[in-house]
Amino acid sequence: MQRTKFDFPNQQGEQLAGMLELPDSPPSAYALFAHCFTCSKDIAAASRISRALADKGISVLRFDFTGLGNSDGDFANTNFSANVQDLVAASNHLAQQYQSPTILIGHSLGGAAVLAAAQQLPDVRAVATIGAPASAQHVKHLFTDKAAEIQAEGVAEVALAGRQFTIKRQFLDDLDNYSGTEHIGGLRKALLVMHAPMDQTVSVDEAAKIYAAAKHPKSFVSLDSADHLLSRREDSQYAADIIATWASRYVESVVGEKPSPNADPITPGHVRITEKNHAFTRGVQTSSHRLISDEPPAVGGENLGPNPYEYLLAALGTCTSMTIRMYANRKKLPLENIDIDLSHDRIHAQDCEQCESDGGMVDRITKVIRLQGDLSEQERTRLIEIADRCPVHKTLHNELLIDTVDDGA
Repeated sequence: MQRTKFDFPNQQGEQLAGMLELPDSPPSAYALFAHCFTCSKDIAAASRISRALADKGISVLRFDFTGLGNSDGDFANTNFSANVQDLVAASNHLAQQYQSPTILIGHSLGGAAVLAAAQQLPDVRAVATIGAPASAQHVKHLFTDKAAEIQAEGVAEVALAGRQFTIKRQFLDDLDNYSGTEHIGGLRKALLVMHAPMDQTVSVDEAAKIYAAAKHPKSFVSLDSADHLLSRREDSQYAADIIATWASRYVESVVGEKPSPNADPITPGHVRITEKNHAFTRGVQTSSHRLISDEPPAVGGENLGPNPYEYLLAALGTCTSMTIRMYANRKKLPLENIDIDLSHDRIHAQDCEQCESDGGMVDRITKVIRLQGDLSEQERTRLIEIADRCPVHKTLHNELLIDTVDDGA
């Protein structure tokens, strides 16, 4: 698993601090995680769930809302609407650099935020809430002791989770805009509601309201004895396991880019390469498969997939192995297994006895083939000879014409 900083601007141009958890292999989906009220992206539940999902192949972006954690901006000037706007900004930037998120996950008030933002994000197909209230207005009870002062003075200092925060009247007024649950009924996304029955911060009755307002497909999962912050590691792991399994029913693999609406269908035998970011990450599509290519971090990539030369070696190696197997099967040879290691380097032409070039550098590919089975020396020698007859090997040795055409777009 890899972790990389992912800062991006909000709608006011302020930088928001994000952390992108990336699987070691190409991700099956991208998700956004919205943290709880006055928390940060580094709270245990957010970091543990994000890492656990990355271990299961889902890349997760968690970030600090404006004015919290390491993000720029003044929390006193934000409100719930700003949280929703931050989620949209995060989604847009993730789409530009990698892929649009198809999963939204929200913890506590972050759950209310993803429910409110989901309709503005058409690529999202699945929404999961954890210990979330049915509406943002639910948090008003936190300010009961200071409500009169906020209304009279326009601002007050409020103690939340042991810290002091400046709360302005506009914050409370904004919450009044999110008092209903009609938007949940119009979600048109798969919904997973997760809640602990004994949650002392947000009653499980709020989960019931969300579930009742939602239309199918919808699911409810009890978090049993978990506390509101999922402070026990096993509770975060359980939540991640459930989310990953549940989301797989609704979210298709997103490895590689989707073709543009005007792109022709990819026919068998053709390959389309799409740009996933402005660095080195590229989508590789055939008529029925999606892959990814990249470069290692040392040269500016994200290491999300093999580099182009590794794909070249893979093409040669797989073709070689298939050719050996076809011959062995046809001749009924006792070949049990084939392993091939390939490497690419460049050598001086003057050091290459079989090369035609007199100077400069020559590309060299080395194939190390291991054949397992009760084979005679004659059979082994013949199989190694057959290895060089694979079509890709012949293509690399033949005179090769490559036509590069501008489609005029």
